[in-house]
Order: sequence, then C-alpha cells, then structure tokens
Amino acid sequence: MLKAIQNNIPQTIKDILYIVAGIIFAGFALKSFLVPNNFLDGGLTGMSLLIHEFLHFNLGISIIVLNIPFIIMGGYQINRRYAYKTLACVIGLALCLSYIPYPNDITQDKLLVSIFGGFFLGTGVGLAMRGGCAIDGIEVLALYTLKRSSFSITEIILGINTIIFLIAASYLGLSTALYSMLTYYVAGRTIDYVIEGLEEYTGVTIISGKSEEIKEALVIKLGRGITVYKGERGFLKDSFDISQPCDIVFTIATRLEVRRLKNLVHNLDPKAFIFTNSIKEAAGGVLKQRSGHRH
Repeated sequence: MLKAIQNNIPQTIKDILYIVAGIIFAGFALKSFLVPNNFLDGGLTGMSLLIHEFLHFNLGISIIVLNIPFIIMGGYQINRRYAYKTLACVIGLALCLSYIPYPNDITQDKLLVSIFGGFFLGTGVGLAMRGGCAIDGIEVLALYTLKRSSFSITEIILGINTIIFLIAASYLGLSTALYSMLTYYVAGRTIDYVIEGLEEYTGVTIISGKSEEIKEALVIKLGRGITVYKGERGFLKDSFDISQPCDIVFTIATRLEVRRLKNLVHNLDPKAFIFTNSIKEAAGGVLKQRSGHRH
C-alpha cells in the first residue's frame, strides 16, 4: 500500500504542474486577448464570457458557477477524483483572473487576437486535460447527453457552440462572431497537439510477398518494433481460387518517419501494398527507439 502511494507521488506532482501551467495559460488568453477585445470562445467558457460581456458579472465567478453543476455530474459520470481536480482547477482559474496582473493591451488586431487567444487558451485547456481534469465542463454535459440520445459528443458540443455564436452574432456583430469561431477552432487544434503531442503516431500495415526481407529491414535498419499477422494474399478477379499465405506486417512510426519507411519497403518490393492510419496515443514497446532516428 505504502509502495503504491510512493509510486504515485511523481505522477501526482506531474499532474499538479500540468494543471497549474494550464490555469496560467488559460488566464493569460482570457485576460490579455479575449476579454479586452470582446471575443468569445465555445463551451462554458464562452457562456461565461457572454455573461461577463452583457451583465458585467465577474468572469471568474461566472466560470465557477456555470461549471459546478457539470463538475458534480462529472463525479457521477467519470469519478470523484476527476471532479475534485476539476473544481480545484476552475477555482484556480478564477483566482488567476482576479489577482494576476495580466497585460490587457497586447494587441487589438482581431486576427492576432483570434489566433493567439485561441492558441494560449487551447494550450491551457490541453495541459489541464493532461493533468487529469478540465477547465471547461461542457464535455461532461455531452457525455451525459450521449447516453440519453442518438447524437455524438461532437454533435452535441457543436450544437451548444452554434447557439453561443448565434447569440454573439446577434448582439456583438457578425464579424466578432466569426473571429470568435476562429478562436474556438484554433483552440481546438491546439488542444489536440498538446494532448496527442507534436509527433503524432501513424500505424503502417504492409502486405507483401517479400515479407521476410521487409521484416528484417524494419527491425535491423529502422529499429522498429513489428507485429506480424498471418494472412492470405491473392483472390484476384481472374484467379479468385488462387491464393498464397503471407505475413502481414504492422508497425508504428512518427509522421516524420513514414516517408522513409515507405521508400524502404518499395525499394524491396515495388508491388507491396501499404496503408496507414492515425494513432491517437501509443506507449510502451520499443517506441522510444525512435529518438535515435537511425539513418
């Protein structure tokens, strides 16, 4: 029991650092870019910005009040640890917005506000998610609604954000609403990069009659770990009854390595069939060998 707790200490410290950094980045995006220029975002953050804009209500308190129902919901839908960490994260963001003297005159250029406001906000949200919590509880609502409807999480969040941006277009003008949508898009893409990493992994599947040479080249020359499936190739239109057993080779590479891997395979077998698919997350195995980038 004591050993398990000791093993969790480094991960807990790491989570805390992620969350603190996420709070600081998100606060910077809100106070230095979005709020001074009357811009919005999606989700509960966007709703809080709307309330702040129209009613001049304290932004930090708005964020806490709007998130509390979904934090409670998250305690039931996910787990209590997630709920406690998210509550601490939201309160921390409110304190940052109230007490940290962020600069509020960096730029008034709407395009720069959209891009960099979205970038810093997405960085903050992504870091908080890596720490095991959320700055915005809208995903919990989507998860809750998903179990009671036929809509996907993406469709539910899109619907909520559409309402927010329509309100923005009606009261703040179409131009501001469009720039706010750009902010939301940039934030979303930044979140993906922060969570998945800049080196997204790609799964590569190779079917070839020269699988032995290809397996040796991948392991010896590229230092890749491979998995081999047993299959059959052939089954052509003019010779459907003719097939041969073959090894189907699967490996994982970063985006930077895929082109080199494909060139290596085609040099061994120009007729090899290769297809790729995106991998959201990968760990373990011999993935760390990629850091050497053998050439």
